[in-house]
Amino acid sequence: MPKQVDHRERRESIAHALWTIVDQQGWARATMREVAREAGVSLGQLQHYFSSRAEMLAFAIEFAAERTSQRVAQGMAVLDQPPHPRDVLRVVLVELLPLRPDARATSRVNAAYVLEAMHDPTLHQQVAVGLRDGRAMVERLVRQAVSDGQISPNRDPAIETDLILALTGFAPLLELNVVEPQAALAAIDQHLDRLFGPAS
Repeated sequence: MPKQVDHRERRESIAHALWTIVDQQGWARATMREVAREAGVSLGQLQHYFSSRAEMLAFAIEFAAERTSQRVAQGMAVLDQPPHPRDVLRVVLVELLPLRPDARATSRVNAAYVLEAMHDPTLHQQVAVGLRDGRAMVERLVRQAVSDGQISPNRDPAIETDLILALTGFAPLLELNVVEPQAALAAIDQHLDRLFGPAS
């Protein structure tokens, strides 16, 4: 009997190949042909799954988001239950930064995705929806913490949400060795300590 092809598995292997090329060589090198070669499939086979680089990148980002969610879940599992919102935010922020090889690869693919979305209307919409959903999740957590008395009621949840998201801007600074990992973590910790401490 012919071997059954697991289409999801094949698409994921292509996503991994894309990650590898973007991580090691940059998005400009991630042509359909190069990704096919890295994935060990023919160009025709790759095009059976993805008709364009943009489509391939969009799937790779969805898969990266799943992997990031898994890492966040693993980080949450070792926290006190129920976890304090400060600890939840720290886990999320740390997993979004390129501090480990897997997170670095997804961070670089994310950067390529945002740049590509600047000139592709379909990707632009997908990126915007994903970022709005992520921001809404953080704001819900912040508002709940205010409601529970863990954050001062004097703080504006919308502004605090934007300040938290601004911490993800450490990604390019870390990639370019402008900021050391320990310095980025110290800044995250100090910001969260201020947020969850008495209002100044």
